[in-house]
Amino acid sequence: MSDIRELVAAEIATPVDARVAAMGAALAGQYPGAARTVLFYGSCLRSAELDGLMLDFYLIVSDYRAAYGKSWLAAANRLVPPNVFPFAHDGLAAKYAVLSEADFHDLCGPEASTVSVWARFAQPSRLVWAADQAARGAAVAAIARAPETLLALTPAGEDGDPLDRWRRGFTLTYGAELRAERGGRPGSIVDFDPQRYRAFGAAISNRHPREGGDPYAVKFPDRSELMGSRLRGNDGEGNGNDGLEKKWRTLRRTGKWLTLVRLAKASLTFAGGIDYLAWKINRHAGTQIAIRPWQRRFPILGAIMLLPRLLARGAVR
Repeated sequence: MSDIRELVAAEIATPVDARVAAMGAALAGQYPGAARTVLFYGSCLRSAELDGLMLDFYLIVSDYRAAYGKSWLAAANRLVPPNVFPFAHDGLAAKYAVLSEADFHDLCGPEASTVSVWARFAQPSRLVWAADQAARGAAVAAIARAPETLLALTPAGEDGDPLDRWRRGFTLTYGAELRAERGGRPGSIVDFDPQRYRAFGAAISNRHPREGGDPYAVKFPDRSELMGSRLRGNDGEGNGNDGLEKKWRTLRRTGKWLTLVRLAKASLTFAGGIDYLAWKINRHAGTQIAIRPWQRRFPILGAIMLLPRLLARGAVR
């Protein structure tokens, strides 16, 4: 049976469209001496559609000072990671998020205060550029933590179907952010490639066997502090579900307000960010939001004024 790191290493090495690879290399070239890896992920990876859409990348850097120098962007990236920027290359448009190698590793694990990174990297991704083998290895090690974290923090179901557990896990992560996608989106992620999720689940279970307990209840360092109580399958004591519920309440509360903070920050780094936000909501929620000129002039205020209407319509959850 394959190890989870072996599966991740093989998956991220899968070839991508040549234009995506070229875009990743060009993006790394914007950060000479700081870029470590460029990762491609998201809906464009699943659909293989590129033209007219916004591609999604993560740029992993050695550290923020190396990436930005003495700019305020380094402090912003460190205090509220990640920073998000637009990028265009050879007729394709993208947005990319910047994380240090250390933050990427931490945000893929259960110690993360939000789901935003591990929820995305529990899904397929591709390594489209790497500075060297050490950078590639660090990316594999970090990404392998993400699916383990999702399964460990998702309560076991009565039927024991691993695919249902993945679906529940993604549903929980969508509820821990302000998301525009429709309610069936978490399940469709798993149903797009069920064999992938079965293989990943089996590898994680094999790596962390638990006799008579939950095979995915991975024992992480300082887990009792992270969860507020012991998890089922760790040592048979305490109420694991209570610990999970407490953890998810914290993730939901923190995740939603951090989404707003990141949107506000993106309005300073992402030209046309409020137009992109409207486009994404319209695409995923079937709405017809139109951005007014004053909202482009004052994007933070415009987004704040827009949010109550979106919540009332159910366009974001």
